[in-house]
Amino acid sequence: MVNTPPSLFSEEQYKVDDAGAEVSAIIETTPSETEIDLEFLFTRDIEFRQETLYFIVVDRFYDGDLENSTGANAELYDPTKQDWGKYWGGDLQGVIDKLDYLKNMGVTAIWLTPLFEQVEDLFVGNAAMHGYWTRDFKRINPRFIATGEEPSLNKTQETRNTTFDKLIEELHKRKMKLVLDIVCNHSSPDISGRKGELYDDGVKIADFNDDEAHWYHHYGEVQDWENEWQVQNCELAGLATFNENNIEYRSYIKAAIKQWLDRGVDALRVDTVKHMPIWFWQEFTGDMYNHKPDVFIFGEWIYSHPQDDRSVEFANNSGMTILDFGLCVAIRQALGESAEAGFYLIKDIFDLDYRYSGATELITFIDNHDMPRFQSLNSDPARLMLATVLIMTSRGIPCIYYGTEQYLHDDTNGGNDPYNRPMMDKWDIDTEIYRYIRLLSGLRRLNPALSMGSQWEKYITPDIYCYVRRYRDSVCFVALNRGGSTTIPEVATDLPDGEHTCVMTRNKYEVKDGKIYDLQLEEHGVIVLSRVGERVKGQTIVRAQLNGVRTQLGERIVVIGDCPELGNWDIAKAYPLEYINENTWFAEIPFNESAGKLISYKYAMLREGTSPLRENLMTRRWVIAKEGTVKWRDTWASGRES
Repeated sequence: MVNTPPSLFSEEQYKVDDAGAEVSAIIETTPSETEIDLEFLFTRDIEFRQETLYFIVVDRFYDGDLENSTGANAELYDPTKQDWGKYWGGDLQGVIDKLDYLKNMGVTAIWLTPLFEQVEDLFVGNAAMHGYWTRDFKRINPRFIATGEEPSLNKTQETRNTTFDKLIEELHKRKMKLVLDIVCNHSSPDISGRKGELYDDGVKIADFNDDEAHWYHHYGEVQDWENEWQVQNCELAGLATFNENNIEYRSYIKAAIKQWLDRGVDALRVDTVKHMPIWFWQEFTGDMYNHKPDVFIFGEWIYSHPQDDRSVEFANNSGMTILDFGLCVAIRQALGESAEAGFYLIKDIFDLDYRYSGATELITFIDNHDMPRFQSLNSDPARLMLATVLIMTSRGIPCIYYGTEQYLHDDTNGGNDPYNRPMMDKWDIDTEIYRYIRLLSGLRRLNPALSMGSQWEKYITPDIYCYVRRYRDSVCFVALNRGGSTTIPEVATDLPDGEHTCVMTRNKYEVKDGKIYDLQLEEHGVIVLSRVGERVKGQTIVRAQLNGVRTQLGERIVVIGDCPELGNWDIAKAYPLEYINENTWFAEIPFNESAGKLISYKYAMLREGTSPLRENLMTRRWVIAKEGTVKWRDTWASGRES
């Protein structure tokens, strides 16, 4: 559990033709919630489940400062943008210049490739434009800031006048968040005999070729990818691999990342997590949460899958969630490659959500910088639209790869690396997918069913997928069709009877007895219907998540405690949790009278026709924050009969 302070942001809610306001004018809301308090949603949201992420390869996004492009070594820069292994000029000023473009699209958090100072030389003809060959974790890459600007975080700690600080300021002014990409597994390859040269704010502290202090492992390349020891200790593509057993290394890397958090970074994306043992990550995340309790962290376990025990164990026990490669691959097969099984491939992934402790916090995506872009698999914009709508409306936190909204792709060599990282060259706010992302991002902020709710399949064939997201009295119905025009005789929607308007097309649909009869789906058609119920409000909101309890039909989970909000131990007045999947129950619990006080609580199972089953443990104890939002992450303790 993490007891988090209130958000640092309390300014007036941003306004750039707000997507949430546009969506709220379309969808049904309960009478008392006609005007959704978006400021409340932002300031109370310590998690990322309501966010829409946008992943930027900084060097390939936008050159906002032409004077810094050449850098210290002109050989590393290609102004013609023909050499895919060199820098092309994108920088942090370029990101700042395009923040309104992103915000207007509904993006609420940007994930940037690593910003650390990199080796300033070529390796096999390639520069470190991607940011994964770090030289100094306590300095900003000079190519991303103004020429002559001080790159040292230490030396600018008081003034905070770097382009990076300006980016943080401009993001937070717009109520947007920054995800920093970090690398703890390795430093740099062997460039002119300087493999793994590492600096601490300009002072050399480690060298792979002169490693008496054992900062690095020296076991050569991974030979057997099924051997866990090799994967965690041997080298990846010739990169100097850190020795996590070295306390000096651990102290250095943790201190460095804390400096970035202190400058305003809101979340961390962690590279190559499968290549280090889980104990290291447990120590690392624990230190990060102690330093900044509301930081959100997710990791890249390359090609993780819900049937892969090691990646599932990592997601559940490391202290961070992960990128959902299993869903990504299924979407690419079903919609990009037109696999015969179609949507059943996607269903197979969702059916295994119970294996995760936090399936609704997985980061979902359809492509990234390490694989061909989706349109290199299938250039049809309609298929890209289906894939995007799917990740924007299904469980998890959606992440859009830069340029997707402009249909950006280069199919040279099948679109593989490095051709999946072209320069962003269009900024059209009228593309269909730009507008759809905008609308669905607004819907995600308004309808908690999309960010926190359960997911229920309602109709499926290889070509058609209908599902419902549900949380409390909020509902969202989604229908996707990868095939030709068709009619579904009837489909359950869980929506109240009456007329509902599609968020995407504004077409009207009549719901009767909770169903739509003779539902007509156009070729590659999309339907999104939504009803927003009452939002939970209180001086302090506890987001309680309980894992590890298996229930039968008709059984319910509640939380009871020694405070009025939890019924003062009266189980008839206990606070109910919502079913998310076989392994997860969840609730937002408002605290007013008990805010700021120490409480005791435990969970119980209510069963029809028999006595409640209470957890078999001493009561849990927690000091409720005086205001803001708090996370509880608990595991069910096998119960005893009451």
